This record gives sequence, structure tokens and C-alpha cells, in this order.
Amino acid sequence: MTIFLSSCSTLDAMLATPIAPSQTETPLPTATINWFPASATPTLQVLSTQPPTPEMRPGIGDEIISDDFSDPSLWNISASNQASADIKNNRLTLSVQSQVFMLSLRQDLILDNYYAEITARPSLCRNEDNYGLLVRASTINYYRFALACNGTVRAERISGGTRLVLQQPLASGDVPPGAPGEVRIGVWAVGKEMRLFLNGRFQFSLIDPSFKNGTLGVFVRAAGNTAAVVSFSDLSIQSVDYIPPTATPLP
Repeated sequence: MTIFLSSCSTLDAMLATPIAPSQTETPLPTATINWFPASATPTLQVLSTQPPTPEMRPGIGDEIISDDFSDPSLWNISASNQASADIKNNRLTLSVQSQVFMLSLRQDLILDNYYAEITARPSLCRNEDNYGLLVRASTINYYRFALACNGTVRAERISGGTRLVLQQPLASGDVPPGAPGEVRIGVWAVGKEMRLFLNGRFQFSLIDPSFKNGTLGVFVRAAGNTAAVVSFSDLSIQSVDYIPPTATPLP
């Protein structure tokens, strides 16, 4: 390669001028990474504590009656073309034809304050067919706790053939939706208040002073165009020692 220079002085200047070494730069300090930065301590939220559910069956004592339905003489037993009540295999079975109502009462039993439970098993039941427990009952007067096969439960007072609804039908997951099914029906009766339980779960309460005592009974009613069949078993009655609180009079 040929280099053309205009003069020797130019070459001398190029050779005489040393190339200054590059200066070493002082590196900037490396930032320290804080992998766990401090954060504000959250204030714990204080959750309100709900008061416990009050005991809905207070004062329950010893069992005073246990009926395994082995003695037919303790209940009203009968049979006809329209309805029948029969005790067999430790069950009281009520069978009724369409639009027929039938009840069976426990004999020689008068109760006032108590808690009673009985198991009901519908084997033929649909729509508004209903069955259940009679409380403080006689042949013409009683309170009727009715479970319908559409999944609802209600309460009525029957007095001399006149029906008065005390509790409108309520939907309940404890009512068997038709047949076959099984449910444990319980009634806590003290003074003028009665509380209904299904499978041990509270359903509703009602207050009525009309009937102070009576026997227990069961019933079945076929409300539609087909027959209804329900059996009952394992009756247990416990004493209740409880005095309802007295309302404080207003000043």
C-alpha cells in the first residue's frame, strides 16, 4: 500500500506524538438489591362473634314412655274398604284411598308438657298427600302437624271438625319429597307453646292456648286421586321441666 505525504514534517509530527493511554474510569458503585423490602404491618380485622343458638328444646328430662309398636291394643286399629290401620312388624301402618283421611290415637294417655319423637316412613305418597303427628289430641280436638309429599310442613288446629291454620306451609329440606322416605318428627310442647322438629332440626314454633293436654296420635290423608300409605314406629316421649320466662310489663 502506498502512502503519499505532503512533507517530512508531517511524518515527524505523526511519529513524535505518543498515543495517550486510555484513562481507567472508576466504576460506579453497584446498587444493593433488597429482596425483602419492609412493608407496613397489616392491622388484623376483629371478627364479631355470633351468639350461640339458644336451646330450642329446654328442660328435656327422662324418657317416660317408649313404644315399639308391638302391642296393638295401645292404638286405634280398624279396617274398611276406604282405610285401614294395622300394627305389624313393630310398625303402625295407615293406608287410605283417594280423598280419605284417617287417624289413630294412643290409648289411655294424657300428656301436658313433654317432648315426643316418632319415625314416619311414607311408602306411597305424592304431591299434596300428607301425614304427621297429632298433639294434645282427643277424638274431635287436636293440633295437627302435617308433612306434605310436596316437601312442605304446616300446623293446624282441629276443634269439633273446624280447621284453623296456625302455620302456613313452609318448604323444608327435612320433609321427604314423596316416597319412599323417612323422617323423625318431634314436638316440644310446654304450656301454650309448641315447637316442631324434623330430624332434630327446629322448623317453627306456634302459640295457642286452646288445648292444654291430651293424647298423641298419627294420621294420613290422600289429597289426590291415588291412595296413600305411611307407617310409624319408635315412639319416644320425654318429660320436660321448664317454666317459660314471664314478659316484663311495660312501665
